[in-house]
Amino acid sequence: MAYLGTPMATKFVLERHGFSMQKKYGQNFLIDQNILENIIFEAGITKDDFVLEIGPGIGTMTQYICEAARKVVAVEIDKNLIPILEETLSEYFNVTVLNEDILKVDLQTFIQENNDGRPIKIVANLPYYITTPIIMELFESHAAIESITVMVQKEVADRMQVGPGTKDYGALSLAVQYYSNPKVVMVVPPACFMPRPNVSSSVIRLERYVEAPVQVIDEKLMFQLIRASFNQRRKTLANGLTNGLNLAISKEELMDLFLELGWKENIRGEALTLEQFAQLSNSISNRG
Repeated sequence: MAYLGTPMATKFVLERHGFSMQKKYGQNFLIDQNILENIIFEAGITKDDFVLEIGPGIGTMTQYICEAARKVVAVEIDKNLIPILEETLSEYFNVTVLNEDILKVDLQTFIQENNDGRPIKIVANLPYYITTPIIMELFESHAAIESITVMVQKEVADRMQVGPGTKDYGALSLAVQYYSNPKVVMVVPPACFMPRPNVSSSVIRLERYVEAPVQVIDEKLMFQLIRASFNQRRKTLANGLTNGLNLAISKEELMDLFLELGWKENIRGEALTLEQFAQLSNSISNRG
């Protein structure tokens, strides 16, 4: 039975092993059982599921996942946590712990070898500094992922689901919304962690699309356009793209495309929807 998830149990395990938090890994451990139970519920984990957990820490959420899922693989980068995980997960026979960097794991091969290539569910509690690279790697791997339920800083979760014309809207918003349907399922205050972070967190569920909401000729080009337009937010879209990218068309041709699409010449990238970025990308591909 899951026994971690309280301040007393967490403190006992950490002191027993003489473990010190590693700031470079952004370690904050959940100490609220209601939050843990709700994450499992919102992730939709059942006894049919194979779950990949990223950053299990001392195994707090892992215990809950093990009780709900068919099979669990927990990937932990900090080698100092492996002995603790061996102890806290010793009662569970459906879990494997890997001391790996998730960014270096070949997800397609991993899923093929561990789940016969069938879609998996991912659960994670990600530190701020590595959230975007991990989310993007999971999606861009094009591996068989059904959903990603992740704890992140509240402001990052907000950025994932906002639309055009807001200050939080950016490349991450568009990428997440291209690959998935994002939904914040709960806000988690600092008091639910040990040690307490300085800001609130959110749990966001990213339900992977079977088919992307927009059709693009060149996915790589579309994301190059998106990144270039937000790297220089204060510039017009035309200036941002011509300065930041080596496009196959001239600035004059780009302005002609804007007119064909019914856009103003001084439009900025932050005003475009995902569908409009796809239209622009396809228009450039057709001209190139």
